[in-house]
Amino acid sequence: MPNNSVFEFVRPVNEAPYMYGPGSKDKEEVKVKLKELSSEVTEIPLIIGGREVKTDNLGEVRMPHNHGKVIARYHKAGKAEVDQAVEASKEAKHAWERMPWEKRATIFRKAAAKIAGPYRFTINAATMLGQGKDVFQSEIEAVCELVDFYQFNVYYLNEIYKDQPDSPRTVVNQVEYRPLEGFVFAVSPFNFTAIGGNLPAAPAMTGNTVLWKPASTAVYSNYLVMRILEESGLPAGVINFIPGSGEEIGDYVLKHPDLAGVHFTGSSATFRHMWKTIGENIANYKTYPRIVGETGGKDFVVAHPSADKDEVVTALVRGAFEYQGQKCSAASRAYIPESLWQELKGDLISTTEEIKVGDVEDFTNYLSAVIDRAAYDKIKGYIDYARSSDEAEILAGGQCDDSTGYFIRPTLILTTNPRFKTMEEEIFGPVLTIYIYPDDEYEETLHLCNETSPYGLTGSVIAKDRNALLKGEDILTHAAGNFYLNDKPTAAVVGQQPFGGARASGTNDKAGALWNMIRWISPRSIKENLDPPKSYRYPHLDEK
Repeated sequence: MPNNSVFEFVRPVNEAPYMYGPGSKDKEEVKVKLKELSSEVTEIPLIIGGREVKTDNLGEVRMPHNHGKVIARYHKAGKAEVDQAVEASKEAKHAWERMPWEKRATIFRKAAAKIAGPYRFTINAATMLGQGKDVFQSEIEAVCELVDFYQFNVYYLNEIYKDQPDSPRTVVNQVEYRPLEGFVFAVSPFNFTAIGGNLPAAPAMTGNTVLWKPASTAVYSNYLVMRILEESGLPAGVINFIPGSGEEIGDYVLKHPDLAGVHFTGSSATFRHMWKTIGENIANYKTYPRIVGETGGKDFVVAHPSADKDEVVTALVRGAFEYQGQKCSAASRAYIPESLWQELKGDLISTTEEIKVGDVEDFTNYLSAVIDRAAYDKIKGYIDYARSSDEAEILAGGQCDDSTGYFIRPTLILTTNPRFKTMEEEIFGPVLTIYIYPDDEYEETLHLCNETSPYGLTGSVIAKDRNALLKGEDILTHAAGNFYLNDKPTAAVVGQQPFGGARASGTNDKAGALWNMIRWISPRSIKENLDPPKSYRYPHLDEK
């Protein structure tokens, strides 16, 4: 019997994080999972058309804080597996896009319930071990943010679908919100399990089929998310999980004539390369691909002379050093007035020096290791450059040790040059560069901040003076897609601060918002005439 009810999902409430306090049952349970997962070596296959595919071309997942320890080996996709994934997506597409949308949505809501419930500690443990997050950083994104993505995206889709045009008495008008024609290529980064889970899921919710290439250093947690989606009822072929070398399979996918869209988070250089490849192949596609990307950042904190010292220190330490600064939103440059610098310098240095760095399984450590050898070498290179420059001084940290894990102490650099290399270039590590400006040059410093970086992702202004905050909002209008007042420039929450930036930071399509979901839809207007005309003649033709 058909379901004739008009159904809609109500706006959800954000998932609340567990705090893992001393002696808590939650802490005990995640510790058990950490021990369990670290004692195993998981084999990770490709998943194509619902089948496990093993290529025997293997990559390794090693713990960043203990790089001698392998916790997983994953099979890598090649061109043959890409072809299989494209065919699987074609086979799944018709039935998937014709499934009632609320039934599609329910699959992702079920996955959210599993992540928030029985898989919570497993997701956290996998993210901590594979990506080097402490338990709180993992909890707020790998669990809470991913649950919010799935819950809120369903709600946003509901809002899109119910927006329908007017229908006069003799006409029925409708907008059908079709998926794109072809497949979507989702390419996700290492640093957020939630982004890994969202990039393929957002277009899939709207009826698209997807090829998902996760970052090699996030395969472990992302594979777990894929398995949860399958367990929640995701049909075979809707999302095809194809870890592998971006150099080997990336361009091959991008040149496929059935490419309908790209959902990407990663470096600006990679995104520009992808866009260029698509442009060079534009005549070969069946449709113009939708290109959605969130890329790099050189995120700032500007303090006004009226700012509270302790608020600035907290914003800088949390904003710059949480998760080793491996967030595209992490504070990387700061502009501090001379008078305030004299007040906070000592506290900022001592706070940075007292931070504990080490194993993620020791919950007293605030930082752990950076993700891999390439990241370690790059970050260390910036620190060494500053150490050797007569325009910079290392005030705190700067020590690097790769003997057991890829550990870099949180580092403060003071520069006399507002366009010093570490003030301009994205580092993606626990390094904060500070420039001191004269108190009476606040407005000039805002313009300097706006013009220094090619990026436009996140930033904050800290002040007690309301006019100073307003001036910051005005001058820095295009400097940040996520702009914060009296706060650190990180930790956007789905449903509260839609996330994304422009300039070299991406297409600003706001992950976890209606604007992102609508990018995976191709509307079709349908008009039915209830009283069709029976003659071609209009009344004005009856008289000269």
